Amino acid sequence: MSVGSRVLRVTALVAGLTSPVSAQKKSAAAAPYVPPAGAWERRSPTAMGMDSVKMAAAIAYAIEKESKTPRDLELNHYQTFGREPFGAAIGPLAPRGGATGVILRKGYVVATWGDPNALEIVNSVTKSFLSTVVGLAVDAGRIRSVDDTVSQVMPPILRAYPNGTGLGADWPGDAKWLRPFDSPHNKRLTWDHLLRQVSDWEGTLWGKPEWADRPAQQVNTWTTRARVEPGSVYEYNDTRVNVLALAALQVWRQPLPEVLREKIMEPIGASNTWRWYGYDNSWIVLDGKLVQSVSGGGHWGGGMMINAWDLARFGLLTQRRGVWGGKQLLSEAWVTKALTPTPAQPTYGYMNWFLNTDRKYVPAAPPQAFVHVGAGNNIIYVDPVNDVVAVVRWIDTNASVNGFVERLLAAMPPVK
Repeated sequence: MSVGSRVLRVTALVAGLTSPVSAQKKSAAAAPYVPPAGAWERRSPTAMGMDSVKMAAAIAYAIEKESKTPRDLELNHYQTFGREPFGAAIGPLAPRGGATGVILRKGYVVATWGDPNALEIVNSVTKSFLSTVVGLAVDAGRIRSVDDTVSQVMPPILRAYPNGTGLGADWPGDAKWLRPFDSPHNKRLTWDHLLRQVSDWEGTLWGKPEWADRPAQQVNTWTTRARVEPGSVYEYNDTRVNVLALAALQVWRQPLPEVLREKIMEPIGASNTWRWYGYDNSWIVLDGKLVQSVSGGGHWGGGMMINAWDLARFGLLTQRRGVWGGKQLLSEAWVTKALTPTPAQPTYGYMNWFLNTDRKYVPAAPPQAFVHVGAGNNIIYVDPVNDVVAVVRWIDTNASVNGFVERLLAAMPPVK
């Protein structure tokens, strides 16, 4: 064998030996960073190609624009929703802290402010966790199709007080039994109608008539108006959200916080400190046990109490379309539906995925961005174009949310 042939043979052998290693390195480099439970790698904005001065300006803006409403959230409730008919708080409302946030770039923490460990009510961001639990039921085949009517899988539901000494009844109500999908109108409602807040569900649940949530100015219409065609009109209504939570509880036959913990929160490495509450009177008998039906937000108290770190993990899961560490926790098909505009309200997908259709919701953001939103404001800004997730808590107005996003994106490198 010639010298040249031997060199070629050795080169080929070396290439053959090193090729798998090189491939592994390339694969590792391509895999997105996934923060392990209990830890999160921090990188400077500069290391992630961002302008640190402009980033600081965005954070300063979020702090400056902290909500001016009382930090005593029970007092705040009675200055707002508590003034509505049947507006009494029936779930827990804990005081909040100040402006807080976490910013991720490519999954790494690049900035924080305030106290990201603070466990605080997140208001209607809870709805995004609720719709996720419904999505898991669809993925598992417990709900055959979102276009099925909910009534076909709903039994009569027995109400109970948590101490077991008596049975509760709504006003106006049906004594101890709940039959939320028995009226001619409600029998027609699908899971999709409820998820998109276009159901016009009629009735009372947990003592809260649907007409009493953000009531119409014309008081003579509260109990008399005709129902609209399901799907034709969008109306943000927490009583109807709570009906969806009750329906999901019947499908799962176990408390929804247990489902969320097992299927989502533990796999994404969330803390063990978040809690999901219902109301003092939202207890039912399920399989011989007393179970609390959780609420979809803090309109009358309750809902999710959670820290900013756990919100950031959930936001990253939704940015990555349900994938975490190579595992599809929430199906691609479900995320696609959640991000599909509602015909009656194009900036709304499934609750509470607010879409930036035609850049109407957050003008400063790309149209592919979306936001999980709760009052206060509590937001998870999700931007797949810039590979950014930002949790911003207690920023005062929607205009301020857009101002923050505008400053945040000014700190980003140009999108290639």
